[in-house]
Amino acid sequence: MPALNIDPALLLRAQGVRVVFFDVDGVLTDGGLHFTESGETMKRFSTLDGQGLKMLQKVGITPAVITGRDSAPLRTRLKALGIEHVRYGTEDKAPAAAEILETLGLDWSQAAHMGDDWPDLAVMTRVAFACAPRNAHIEVKAIAHYVTEREGGHGAARELCDLLLLACGRYADLWRSYL
Repeated sequence: MPALNIDPALLLRAQGVRVVFFDVDGVLTDGGLHFTESGETMKRFSTLDGQGLKMLQKVGITPAVITGRDSAPLRTRLKALGIEHVRYGTEDKAPAAAEILETLGLDWSQAAHMGDDWPDLAVMTRVAFACAPRNAHIEVKAIAHYVTEREGGHGAARELCDLLLLACGRYADLWRSYL
């Protein structure tokens, strides 16, 4: 039997989620910017998060990324994970999310968002389920329905993925498939 246990009220709130928007810096990464001597940006991604994103896709929940930045390492990572719905260099995230929702034939009531700073607030206040990593800005955590135990870039996104897998009733089946 899986060990994960999440508040049933949170699971009910997240039950109808079919698309999840993720920020990158501070959510899928630790938020730090690392530069080589030649000025190239390096990013560190969690394999826990990557596995969670892949499992969402297996059960029909679409992970999407809306980020204010763009970099070769980010594009490489998202391509490797099969993330198709991505908006790079986007500071105004709500219109980008609305565009993705329209493309998918979904609405805000079927969406979740994980963000860590003020540019995420407009999306977080519209979606059915808002989530923030533990290291998010205080104003973001104040409106989140769920704040993860882990920090961004260190498994926070996986916590949200696991919660959504539980909410849609697929967590235990996926868990068993790895035994």
